[in-house]
Amino acid sequence: MQSDKQKSSKLSVVAIFAHPDDESFGPSGTLAKFAKGHDVFVLCATKGESGMGFASKLAKIRAQELKKSAKILGIKGVYFLGFKDGMLSNSIYHKLAEKIEEKLKIIKPQILITTEPQGVSGHIDHITVSMVTSYVFNRLPFVKTVMYYCIDEKAAEKMSNYFIYFPPGYKRSQVDKIVDIRKYWTLKRKAMLAHKSQIKDAHTVLGRMKYLPKEEYFLIRKK
Repeated sequence: MQSDKQKSSKLSVVAIFAHPDDESFGPSGTLAKFAKGHDVFVLCATKGESGMGFASKLAKIRAQELKKSAKILGIKGVYFLGFKDGMLSNSIYHKLAEKIEEKLKIIKPQILITTEPQGVSGHIDHITVSMVTSYVFNRLPFVKTVMYYCIDEKAAEKMSNYFIYFPPGYKRSQVDKIVDIRKYWTLKRKAMLAHKSQIKDAHTVLGRMKYLPKEEYFLIRKK
């Protein structure tokens, strides 16, 4: 992976997520597409260590899985911000913003990618990262665009009983950008399956999405 100090003439994109696997279960086709002509980086707030025993061991496993997924997608660098899975509450909003800003001031991306304000699945950590990314976007003049990954109504219906409450998806008329990821579907699938600790979820999501269009959807904000 490229260090912060290495320079590149390419435009850069930074995707900001709460957990390892958010990048692959989310806009991985778009990330792979961007990686063909841009330097793409991922900032991950946590290492996804909650939900099982042996948290420190799980954190190492999930961090390695994200790095493997990133390599598959052509992502240049992955940076973990050091927060605890499940603890991204309002008490740490500004601490998270500071960590994100610190990295962005080094990378100086033109584009940010994160989840839409409902966090796609309604996960509180996702919602927090989306909110804080919006805050940072407003503060940094060199970032010109933020792309909020979302899903459409059909995909949300397929996932309706996946989480305690899965928010409704967006109508196509509400979506600002649709990315055709047919050429990148194999990479997306490989990236998802690289998260072996989450393999059951990967197979569930892939199964439910099998017959849906190979597209990814975004809400867009520009300066």
